[in-house]
Amino acid sequence: MSANPLAGLASARKNGSPYGITSICSAHPLVIQTAIRRAVADREKNLLIEATCNQVNQFGGYTGMTPALFVAFVLEIACREGLEASRIIFGGDHLGPNPWRAEPAAQAMDKAEAMVGAYIAAGFTKIHLDASMGCAGEPAALDDETIATRAARLAKAAETGAHAAGSTLPVYIIGTEVPAPGGVDHAISELKPTETAAARRTIEVHREIFARESLTEAFGRVMAVVVQPGVEFGSQNVVAYAPEKSKGLTGLLDEQPSLVYEAHSTDYQTRAALTALVANGFPILKVGPGLTFALREALYGLDLIASEMARDYGDRSLARTMESAMLAAPGHWHSHYHGNEAELYVQRHYSYSDRIRYYWSNPTAVAAVERLRKALDDVAIPETLMRQFLPALPAELGPAGNPEAILLQAVDQVLADYDAACRGT
Repeated sequence: MSANPLAGLASARKNGSPYGITSICSAHPLVIQTAIRRAVADREKNLLIEATCNQVNQFGGYTGMTPALFVAFVLEIACREGLEASRIIFGGDHLGPNPWRAEPAAQAMDKAEAMVGAYIAAGFTKIHLDASMGCAGEPAALDDETIATRAARLAKAAETGAHAAGSTLPVYIIGTEVPAPGGVDHAISELKPTETAAARRTIEVHREIFARESLTEAFGRVMAVVVQPGVEFGSQNVVAYAPEKSKGLTGLLDEQPSLVYEAHSTDYQTRAALTALVANGFPILKVGPGLTFALREALYGLDLIASEMARDYGDRSLARTMESAMLAAPGHWHSHYHGNEAELYVQRHYSYSDRIRYYWSNPTAVAAVERLRKALDDVAIPETLMRQFLPALPAELGPAGNPEAILLQAVDQVLADYDAACRGT
């Protein structure tokens, strides 16, 4: 097993034997546990787990975790499941001024530098440099030179931190055409992949500015570029990958043999589409909301089953609790969902954007999930109820009376498609 499997992605493609790696972008403990169990079962598998700048930063992010706390959180689960820490690659996603873009650029970049330093100090070795967004008083879309200059500044902070700690020097991801974290907030009718010329210019400008800033060696560790391959999901629909539309991007990699692409927003793509992405030069497949969407489907199916089977459980107790939690603190969804009250209700609970994922760590939600588990623990769920409320899962799971196994299986089925795509099967 390569000491750095990410470094081999480009050469594998060049040699005609491409493989991929799934990037798990979630802080939900059941998602992390499922991914770790897959790695335990496959001794040749390395596990890539990523945290985003809004989710985890030096101030805690929306999870309340600093980079060091996030690493400790993942490693605690890994230890419990029997996975060696050396097989986990920690990545930082969208690291840049995004959490502070409402502030002047000077202040936002100071905080972004400190965040990158905190990620490096915590042991993150894959860093996505994302300075693509404008800050206060700036246009929303910045020019390539400004983006690359800010990315180089962040890379310098990472290099300084790694050298000071004597730790592994990170690999980098660059890219100016970055899909919106978590998906867009509207229905998508058509999506245009990144122009080949724009991707080429992104690479060239970053190479030039890194050299100007005495970061040529660091640029040699830039191993992937984020572009738009033509995959995305909105609140209500998914844009499927169409390989013929990104042929130019795939061809560009022949000019850049040390690089591949990182595919964001691959959630809800089919196994065939994911396999085609890997084959066409997009071997880093990022997934997050699609995993917690599957988990929510299973939780809500069990919620309905408990409503039918457990006398004292009540009518959809979990769904009612989540509705109350989202209405009490609408900050994570109100600017992303649109429509009348009925439409907003459906989006809060069932949107592909899965903004409900921000609420599973709410104490009332944690208590409601635990109550659901207890209601069905050691309860044999008839196969007929599994077929009625959880038809996508094996019906034989029900009679075992293990609700956690059902939840883990729901997430694992999604990860199975990614693993198959990464193997090219």
